Amino acid sequence: MTAPGDVARRNSALFAWYRHNRRTLPWRDAGDPYATLVSEAMLQQTQVSRVIERYTAFMDRWPDVESLAAASNDEVLEAWSGLGYNSRAIRLRDAARAVAAGGWPTTVDGLRALPGVGPYTAAAIASMAFGEPVAAVDTNLRRILSRWVGEPLGGRRLHTVAGELVADPGGDWNQALMDLGAAICRPANPDCGRCPVAEWCSDPSVYEPPPRQSTFAGSRRQLRGALVRAHVAGNDLHAAGRALDRSADEIDGVIDDLRSEGLLPEAGGGRHR
Repeated sequence: MTAPGDVARRNSALFAWYRHNRRTLPWRDAGDPYATLVSEAMLQQTQVSRVIERYTAFMDRWPDVESLAAASNDEVLEAWSGLGYNSRAIRLRDAARAVAAGGWPTTVDGLRALPGVGPYTAAAIASMAFGEPVAAVDTNLRRILSRWVGEPLGGRRLHTVAGELVADPGGDWNQALMDLGAAICRPANPDCGRCPVAEWCSDPSVYEPPPRQSTFAGSRRQLRGALVRAHVAGNDLHAAGRALDRSADEIDGVIDDLRSEGLLPEAGGGRHR
């Protein structure tokens, strides 16, 4: 592990770089846990460039937890269409209902109790909105920290290292790593010559990428999205499935799954809350 003095100097260099190179994103600097919750829900599996416009429209429609809490399933799914993983939209609305009823938890453990809020999102909200010095561990952070310490990190070891290296303010540290990973410490061909912390990086070659995601075309995920979009548009679900060359049994199976998850209403139920 890097000596404490080197950790402090690395964090100082990281923060200096971040102050001059930070990305301008609509959810930053709001100090609002709701803004962080919405943005993090959207950013899961979705590129920042795609999220910016959708985030702005979503926040214009539902500017606070109270307004989102009152939204129906169909309203939220319609606004979410195209972002993928529609269950995220329902869990986001359900989290808003929990906060509207009981207030905002301010710790990682409290935030984890909200519907759909996992370890990363809880840490992101706690650090960015409530100032808790906790690392928001995602693929970006895993890649950068692995290179810093010179070993492939994962599991408990990754969280231990992240907890030892996180600086205060934690929100700025997390966002600085996000920007460093996007601009310089990329998965392939990291631009080490421009890296502000290269002096304290042990081994840029140390990185084990996560398994590649299965092909979208022909996947169950593709069919799920098509059926939800058809429902929101008021179109025939089976016709939408057949347009993807799916069998009746496969379409019916996915419809049953979506109904059980609350993404589609029960048969004959029409549009739903």
